[in-house]
Amino acid sequence: MLFPENIQQLDRNQPSRKKPMFSIIPKLRAYLKEHGREVKIPIDYKDLLNFTWSTPVLDRFGKNTYWESVSYDMREWEYLRDGLVQAYAVLKTEGDFSFVNHLDVARIDYCAFGNSHPFRIRIVNKFNDNYDHYYVKVADGSRIYGLELEHLLSPNRITFLTHGNTLVEEHIAGIPGDIFIEKYLKDSTTNKIRVAKELVKFNERCFVKLLGDMRSYNFVVNLTPDIEDYQYRIRAIDFDQQSYEGKLNLYKPQFFKENYPLVEMTLGLLNADSIKQYQAEERTMMAFRVAGSRYRLMALLDIMGIDNVSTDRKVQQLSTELSDLTGNAAYLKCRNMGQVVKTHLKNMLRKSLIVVPRVTSRYAD
Repeated sequence: MLFPENIQQLDRNQPSRKKPMFSIIPKLRAYLKEHGREVKIPIDYKDLLNFTWSTPVLDRFGKNTYWESVSYDMREWEYLRDGLVQAYAVLKTEGDFSFVNHLDVARIDYCAFGNSHPFRIRIVNKFNDNYDHYYVKVADGSRIYGLELEHLLSPNRITFLTHGNTLVEEHIAGIPGDIFIEKYLKDSTTNKIRVAKELVKFNERCFVKLLGDMRSYNFVVNLTPDIEDYQYRIRAIDFDQQSYEGKLNLYKPQFFKENYPLVEMTLGLLNADSIKQYQAEERTMMAFRVAGSRYRLMALLDIMGIDNVSTDRKVQQLSTELSDLTGNAAYLKCRNMGQVVKTHLKNMLRKSLIVVPRVTSRYAD
């Protein structure tokens, strides 16, 4: 895990300002249906665009959050409220509508910042005022590949559904990375060595999956009480930049200036051998996940290998940089980002994949 000596170099590690949306090709649609991701949803993304006015959503300190609370004409609202409550039931209980009578839509927020322009839906329980969130977005093909790869290859499970051009995603709870850096990193109760270990593992997961743009506000940190302390888990929450960019460093969270405080702390606490150990541990766990979902993963990668979720120039640039980094000329034969991801997974996990079958077969005996 290296870091530029001159922090000013980090200013050049910025993803594309506007990434295009990629449609869902028929083979990907069939894959989603086969695995229960493509289902009938009683609401469409376009329906939510008919709001009449909006007001800024501020945080508790009065700062702009880039979200706007939107309002609708009453004739639109009745239809939207019923559809959004039912969509929540489809997402959470596989369409069991017996609970919807005590649920209501408390608020709808819209974010014009970024690529996906999502709507955040707050669902409230009318009996106890407990609330939950989910998101309605445009169904972007590259984002769906990112969500699926996260589900299959990370330690986290992802719940999302698609219907036509609409994507419905669960809310991923956690402390936003930028807030964690600002509020928790200097706290004396924070176990910084465990945070540093998790950053190394998160950095490795993103690089192996080629998930880009993991700046601090695109991931959250989960804290889990342990025997005498806390364990930390960094989770990606934004998958728009799944294998889209051509620049290699954009797939490594360590190279974003927004993450520099975490990186600086990690390099001050962990030596090179510890970093290599944690990287090897993460690759081994990813190899176990590959072995456990190999048929589904292979089907996804085969579809991704015939899809187009980036530009030829970016594919050529990333293939060349990965080939130069690893010394593996196989990258240069890739013609799209799906082929790059498949080649990269094989290259990064090859050693671990050799060991994993022996381990699993031993336990099977």
